This record gives sequence, structure tokens and C-alpha cells, in this order.
Amino acid sequence: MHAIVRIVRSCICGSDLHPYHDLPASQQGIPMGHEFLGVIEDLGTEVSGLKRGDLVVAPFAYADNTCDLCREGLHTSCPNGGFWAAGDVGGAQAEAIRVPQAQGTLVKLPVGEDSELLPSLLTLADVYGTGHHAAKQAHVNARTTVAVIGDGAVGLMALLSARRLGAERVILMGRHDDRTKLGIDFGATDVVPERGAEGIEKVRELTGGQGIHAVLEAVGYRDAYETAVGIVRAGGVISRVGVPQYEEAPIGFGSLFGPNITLTGGPAPVRAYIDELLPGVLEGTVEPGRVFDQALGLEQVPDGYRAMDERTALKVLIRP
Repeated sequence: MHAIVRIVRSCICGSDLHPYHDLPASQQGIPMGHEFLGVIEDLGTEVSGLKRGDLVVAPFAYADNTCDLCREGLHTSCPNGGFWAAGDVGGAQAEAIRVPQAQGTLVKLPVGEDSELLPSLLTLADVYGTGHHAAKQAHVNARTTVAVIGDGAVGLMALLSARRLGAERVILMGRHDDRTKLGIDFGATDVVPERGAEGIEKVRELTGGQGIHAVLEAVGYRDAYETAVGIVRAGGVISRVGVPQYEEAPIGFGSLFGPNITLTGGPAPVRAYIDELLPGVLEGTVEPGRVFDQALGLEQVPDGYRAMDERTALKVLIRP
């Protein structure tokens, strides 16, 4: 059920910065990266529906796409699946990668490896699908007021997705001018650069004191969670897709239980969304690839990590 894929585009994810900060030094290094486009170089004999030479995209979690959980759209919980850079499966910031469950994981793309759409197609591996997941789990629609916490690539994709799902008012909480300008291009109606209590007060002021129907939290730190609790309205939803960097969060009567607030989110089952999101990318009606503001060769990956860590790059594209 395996395939060998030659990687033609990969990238660095904001979540890669967590191990970048915390992993101990290693003599042999650790495979990194979970977003890639590539060309199939070899296939197991049991794999059907794909062939050598196909350009494919892979979600950040591989899955069989046939089990009950996959059929329910929960590919990240597939009992026969897993995540890149775990176990004997290498990372995608590389020249090639072995893909388990290739038939259920890889999605053939109807373009060549020289297509101008590659950056936007690459976002289907993670950030666009993750942003869509945040908005979908929050049940965003035309009647929903939305706040996005975080102006990184996932936050901007959550904003884009909220607008795509019909939200007429989307508040972006971010303070980096180049990113918030892109957020405005993606449809943000308001930008709140303030943080903490000041940011909560500003959002409450913008909503007449009521707060937000759907808060999309795309950061993962405790202060972002506390901001979400501070700005969500009674009966609202907090949808968290930022990888949590804390163990506990209060869910008591005075925080979420009393006002009937829903807490949702989790790792996005990106494979469930690719078929839905792909046509807009191919037609050019959405341009999620605009989140890539720097492109580097594989040998320059350490420079890419430094640039993202120092906030001089939003998201770094990696070419072979």
C-alpha cells in the first residue's frame, strides 16, 4: 500500500516551530515537515487509481480512507493511519518520502509540476484545510460574527474560509502589518492589534458588548485561549486549531459551562476537505498560496526556520 514520492514543493509550518524551540540537539537529526506536493516515482503493486508520474498532494496525516472513521470525515483518527515524521515515516522537508496507505492518502492533481498553482495547491496539505476546519467546526454562516485569533498562515486561512462560508463580519486579531493587510485582502472587516484585556475590550466594543458567535483560535498558547473565552458570546463557539502548548484550560461554570459555550476544534482531517476545496484553487477564485512570502531551496531550510521564528517570514515555501 506504499508509494515513493519525489517532493517538488514542501514548506515550513508554524507548528514546526514548537519542536524547533524544544527538541534537544541530535547528531543524526530528526525528520521534519508534513506538507508536500510530489510526483509518484514508484508504487506498490496493490495500489490502484494512481500511477508513476502523477502529481499528487498529501494531507498532513495519512489514512486508509476506507475505515468507519475516515468515512465519517475523521481521517486524523484512522486506526491504520498516522502523521509524517512519526515512527518510520520520514518528514516532508526532504527530496523524497515514502507514503503509507498511498491509495487512501494521495490525491492526484490535474496539473503538471511546472504549474503556477503549486503554492496554492500545497496549502491543501494543511493550512487551507485546517483553516476551513476551524470555520466548519464553528458552524460559520452568513449570520455569524467571527473573530480569528492569530495572523499566521492558519489564522489567515481560517479568515478566508469564514468569508467563503458566508460570514459578513470577520474580526482579525493580529498585530503584524504585512499579515493583517493580507487578511484585509482575504476579507477581514476589522483588525484588532491589541492583546490581552485590551484586545478583549476592543472586540466587545466592536460587537456592542455581546461578543462573537464563532471564535477561531489559530495560535495554541494559553493567552490565545483566554482571549477566546473573553470575546465569545453566550451560546457561541470556540474552535481551536492552533496546536495547544498547554496541558489544561478551565471549563467551569463561570467560563464555558454557564453561558452554554461550545469548545471544539482539533487536528483537521484535511483529506476530507481536499475534494471540496480543490476546484476553487484550480479555478483561481481563491488564492491561498498568497500566504507564502518566501521561497528557499532545501539546503536553506534552517534559514527558513529562523525567518519564521523571527517573524520576518509568514510561511516559507521549499523548493528542491
